[in-house]
Amino acid sequence: MQSLWTLLNDPNMQWIFISCTLLGLSSGIIGCFSYLRKQSLMGDTLAHAALPGICIAFMLTGTKSLLLFLIGAAAAGIIATFGIGFVTRHSRIKHDAAMGIVLSGFFGLGIVLLTIIQHGSYGNQAGLDKFLFGQAAAMIGSDVLTMSIVSVILIAVCFLLFKQFKLISFDPGFARGIGYPVAFLEQLLMLLMVVAVVVGIQAVGVVLVAALLITPAVSARYWTHRLGAMVVLSGLFGAISGAAGTLISSTAANLPTGPLTVLAATALFFLSILFGPQKGLLAKQFIRLRVKRKLELDQSQLHAKARVAAAETEKGAAL
Repeated sequence: MQSLWTLLNDPNMQWIFISCTLLGLSSGIIGCFSYLRKQSLMGDTLAHAALPGICIAFMLTGTKSLLLFLIGAAAAGIIATFGIGFVTRHSRIKHDAAMGIVLSGFFGLGIVLLTIIQHGSYGNQAGLDKFLFGQAAAMIGSDVLTMSIVSVILIAVCFLLFKQFKLISFDPGFARGIGYPVAFLEQLLMLLMVVAVVVGIQAVGVVLVAALLITPAVSARYWTHRLGAMVVLSGLFGAISGAAGTLISSTAANLPTGPLTVLAATALFFLSILFGPQKGLLAKQFIRLRVKRKLELDQSQLHAKARVAAAETEKGAAL
């Protein structure tokens, strides 16, 4: 505990801790709407599609700036989104298959570009491969500040447009009927997902960042049926995961922050499966036992009434 307190007093550690916590909070909130709209794989697709955008941004500028990487990865994510729509509209390929094609194609292109950078004459390219699995400790002050500001903006947008996002997630037809710009709101929600994926890449990595979008939302679903409570719980689970991953990785050398953050989110998911009051295994078992006991009690009462009725019938016959 003393060493943990010492780490938390370190200014660099405080910045990384706050940014990763905000990242988990914003990802968990946005992930709820992605999960409810059955677009869980979209986060993984956008994460893998962001890699070539990052590489191209570095090749054009020669600098490792999170803001520039954010612009490049967002552009690549938007192109991937339109690519998925183009494939599904102009062919018989289903949406999930189109996402798989775009995911593998963009990720393959990103690996090729990353290899070209590492074996080329590009300066300052050391550490660029850390975007595959993330390395929060490699973030500098400007990166942390950018990540924190973007995370706060994502949270604020979801808070201000909560009613609209809720409606298009459950009944887009009704939302369109009362005059909401459904197409714009859907594209805005997709853009927020792209930004959430991109801003978390350096901390969690391309391969694992989608877990921060989906795992907290799925965990929260086991605790409530109300969307408002689900969004709050999902953000809380994401924040706890980000904070736990940062703290655990700082306690020993060579422990990666991103994978530990995902493992923390997975641990919360298994706890939700077991102890969730709405859909948890223990809650279901408790409900099953309660129903079984009620049925047994009802049957015993029926048998008792039948015995009483039979006794009264015998008594009446004897008289």
